[in-house]
Formats: sequence, structure tokens, C-alpha cells
Amino acid sequence: MDPKQKAPLVVAISSRALFDLESGHTVYMEKGVEAYCRYQVEREDERLEPGVAFPLAQKLLALNDPNDEARRVEVVLISRNSADTGLRIFNSIAHYNLDITRAAFSGGESPFRYVTPFSADLYLSADPANVRQALDSHIAAATILPSRAHYDNDGQLRIAFDGDAVLFADDSERIYQSEGLAAFAAAEKKLAATPMTGGPFRKFLQSLHELQSQWPRQKAPIRTALFTARSAPAHERVIRTLRAWDIWIDEAVFLGGLDKGEFLRTFGADIFFDDQSGHCESARQYVATGHVPHGVSNDAA
Repeated sequence: MDPKQKAPLVVAISSRALFDLESGHTVYMEKGVEAYCRYQVEREDERLEPGVAFPLAQKLLALNDPNDEARRVEVVLISRNSADTGLRIFNSIAHYNLDITRAAFSGGESPFRYVTPFSADLYLSADPANVRQALDSHIAAATILPSRAHYDNDGQLRIAFDGDAVLFADDSERIYQSEGLAAFAAAEKKLAATPMTGGPFRKFLQSLHELQSQWPRQKAPIRTALFTARSAPAHERVIRTLRAWDIWIDEAVFLGGLDKGEFLRTFGADIFFDDQSGHCESARQYVATGHVPHGVSNDAA
């Protein structure tokens, strides 16, 4: 690679997030690995239906310039399948003309160990255990949830984030859960000028911001948004933190505890990341949703 050339944004996606593999997974759970292998090999010429993360992968890959060998984004397939049973997956990738050329098939072992050597900036999986491993290794990661999301191919990639325990550390959320709303508000007002510590998705947001900056701001094919349960006066610290990081987010919605689902549909998110299961349950009725099992809300999980 040319030392002046920027490294691409690398997103690792599991096969169960990219494609609908639930029928095969049911065979695996009920009848075992040998029955699963037979099931997939017998159907290797049948294309798989798109999974929850499929439209996201399409839009990520569309950010690459077909006339430029340098890639802005690399999507890597990470799968627990063997190479033999994975042939159906690669056949489906070819059917949909997805420009995915790199993959790891772990043959039944945890595929997580390949995420780091692929230099993934983000890991999306249907397996919560693998997601937790990634987060423990300081890689942005989320469990892709079943979703009723409408597959929208208008071109622009729209990514939405929760704040505390996702973009930011969960220090403030811990005060809220242990001492209540009044203590939380007082602490945030006192620390309004003090930037928050970054959470598990800070680095990914930074990489996304750098990618977005390759286009004029009003013409960028990427749009980001923050959807947080915070309200005034706790909003000020969020704004000052993003300024301190030298990162701009296109839209910010301070909900003051309102349900997030309808607002995410209005934004048209291709994916939304949140640490709280209740918020994810609401969001997944409208948009593709990734649960980030990090922070105080997930300590007992």
C-alpha cells in the first residue's frame, strides 16, 4: 500500500448477519453439525435471502469508486462455517454482486479470532458471545437483532448511535442508575466543559468521520446521527465532547426519555447502535439494530 494512501474502513460481518441463515441454524441446533453440513451442501446452488445487515453491506461497498483501485471500505465475511458449507454463502455473494473477496471460515470454532488480523474497525455478528469478545478487545462490535427494517436503497448510508456506553463511556449512566436523574443532571451541569471519555464506538466514529470527510460536507454519501435519552442541560457536555474530539455529527436528537423508534424511522437509519435492550427492542421494529453489550446496563447480563 502507498504510505500516503489511507487504510480502508474495515467492517467484519458474520454470515448470519449478512444472509438469512436461520433455517440452517435451526437444523444445526436440533440435529447437529453433520446434518447442518448436508443441509447446506445440498442447497449450495440455492441463493440465500438477504439478512438484516445486507443493505448496510451494499451501501458500504457502494462507497468505493469502481474506477479507483484504492478502496475506501472493505467488507470481510467472518463465519463459523467450514469452507465446504461456506460455498453456498460465496455463491450468494456472487449472485448479489457484492464485492466481498476476503473471508474467514472457522470450521465450527469461534470465528472472532480472525477479526483482529483483518484490522476490523467494526464487527457485526448474530452471536452475542463473539461480540463481547470483540468489545473486550477494544473493537467496536454489536449483536445484530432480528428486525422488521424496510430495505431502503436510496443510496445514502445513514448510521445512528446512542451516546452513553456507545460513543461515550458509561460514567454518567452509572451516576444516573445509582443516584437518580437529579444527581445525573447536577453532575453533567458541573462537568459541562469536561469532555467525556470515549466509549467502545468512539474509534469507529472517528474512522467514519474521516471517511465522510473525503467528500464535500453537503454531498457526502454518509450521514450520521446521535439519538440520546439525554435532554437539556445534559446536552451541553455531549456537544462540547464532540468538539473536543474534532468530530461532527450531522444530526443530534435529545429525546429526554422518549421512545427512539419513530425518530430513527424518521432519520432513515440503515443501522442504529444502542447499549440498552429496551431501546434496541423499540428500534428494531423500525430499523436494523445492533445491541452493544457494554457498560453498566449489561453488567449483569
